[in-house]
Amino acid sequence: MFISDVHLGSKAAKAEFLIDFLRHHDADIIYLVGDIVDGWRLRRSWHWPQSHNDVIQKLLRKARKGASITYIAGNHDEFARQFQGVHFGGIVVADRAIHDTADGKRLLVIHGDQFDTVVHNARWLAYLGDYAYDAAMLLNGVITRLRQVLGLPYWSFSSWAKVKVKKAVNFIGSFQTVLTEEARRSHVDGVICGHIHHAAIESYEDMQYINTGDWVESCTAVVEHFDGRMEILHWAHVLPETPVGSEVLVPIDIKGRAVQAA
Repeated sequence: MFISDVHLGSKAAKAEFLIDFLRHHDADIIYLVGDIVDGWRLRRSWHWPQSHNDVIQKLLRKARKGASITYIAGNHDEFARQFQGVHFGGIVVADRAIHDTADGKRLLVIHGDQFDTVVHNARWLAYLGDYAYDAAMLLNGVITRLRQVLGLPYWSFSSWAKVKVKKAVNFIGSFQTVLTEEARRSHVDGVICGHIHHAAIESYEDMQYINTGDWVESCTAVVEHFDGRMEILHWAHVLPETPVGSEVLVPIDIKGRAVQAA
């Protein structure tokens, strides 16, 4: 299971959604592909409700039960990069990793911010963009609450805008190209990353590009099936009929079968 861009510590984080997802899905190997904790926002103002703590406790519980969990540091939690190789409650911290799939492929697992020129060459612009992103998330929250009142399923305005705005589409395309080139230089078969909050599974000639998405907009994760096949899972599809706060949940596994909640 591959999860990224949860942004715990920010008001936009969909912690309750992720808790539902983790309750209904399990894996022997879990990669947290960066920006799990949002250090940028925590430095501006402290925001850490119980649900954010519950996400951490849920992951630690999975580690205690035997799951191998690797925490790949991102730009929002770059403080973690100083702890590479250190174990915290069974979770090991790394800057990048190589994952061997069930069908014999080797995939580079990396957050991806290392190849974002704005993050590294114009830090002030990255911070400015972060404030603008907060404003977009506020609008997203209003739309989400309105759709809940109307009985409609979860839908992300910001994710929809990304595939409609030309500059955003061009940036996503460039990011995918750069990451697949890094995978080629690393002599692997593809890359699994996060960072841009846009879930995708694409093929670039002999390289596979996989982006896990995020848990502030699209609420997606990537899972590997027992045969090595990769799939994007959407929280909204896991619980399509159940609004947040409802008492009745119908958990399903990655094959769509009903399971008992952990």
